[in-house]
Amino acid sequence: MDNAMWAFGRVSGFASLAFFTVSVLLGVMTRSGRPLPGLPRFSITLIHRNISLLASVFLVLHVGSLLLDSYAKLTVTDVLVPFLGSYRPFWQGLGTVALDLVLALVVTGLLRHRIGQRTFRAVHWFSYAMWPIALAHSIGNGTNGTSTWFVTLAVASVVAVGVAIVWRLSANFLETARARQGGLT
Repeated sequence: MDNAMWAFGRVSGFASLAFFTVSVLLGVMTRSGRPLPGLPRFSITLIHRNISLLASVFLVLHVGSLLLDSYAKLTVTDVLVPFLGSYRPFWQGLGTVALDLVLALVVTGLLRHRIGQRTFRAVHWFSYAMWPIALAHSIGNGTNGTSTWFVTLAVASVVAVGVAIVWRLSANFLETARARQGGLT
């Protein structure tokens, strides 16, 4: 049972990171105002929300399975307080910070209509910090963090997200271009 729990913890962590990567990419695309071929913009928003929810569910499964695993020996303190873990405290602490940021994103996402768009967007910018922190956690603390297949996927993810962020900050980004022309305030 311990081997199964350990394997489930690893797989759920990897799945969570993969879904968060797709979520970041879709989030950038959603803000661009451009539809994907064959999909209207609102569909991208719905897909972004559902992928984010799926990533969060896999994150809960990742943390929950490692809390129950006798090999990992993760404690509630390890999950709630960064950098106090007994195993690779720095890397584990990054995972805790990423989890805290995800919790902030989920809570503000659920309260979006009550807290207002400005607050929601301000907190949502933390996703740009959460993703690389989670990636660093997976490389530094993950069992397969330095294996060739994982490093290859991590590099491909960094390149994809990097290109998306550069595009988002470029003059060709639809919202930015309209703002420069005086279309948005």
